[in-house]
Amino acid sequence: MIEYVLMIIVILGSILVLMQRDLLKAAILTGIPGAGLAFLYQYLLAPDVALTQAIVGSAIIPVFFALAVYKTRRMEE
Repeated sequence: MIEYVLMIIVILGSILVLMQRDLLKAAILTGIPGAGLAFLYQYLLAPDVALTQAIVGSAIIPVFFALAVYKTRRMEE
């Protein structure tokens, strides 16, 4: 039952990211599906995959996306 809840969290988190109009918020919110998948992998007894997903999907990817959005902002006149 808990795996269904985690899958719903991942799906809703992904939809939330897609609905954002602000790119910086969307970049930061990409960590929600990553964290949900990490918890799901841990529940499915795959701790090595869960640890990798937690590091990459919840920390590194959102930071890189946020940095890319921040560095490419246009100056408003």
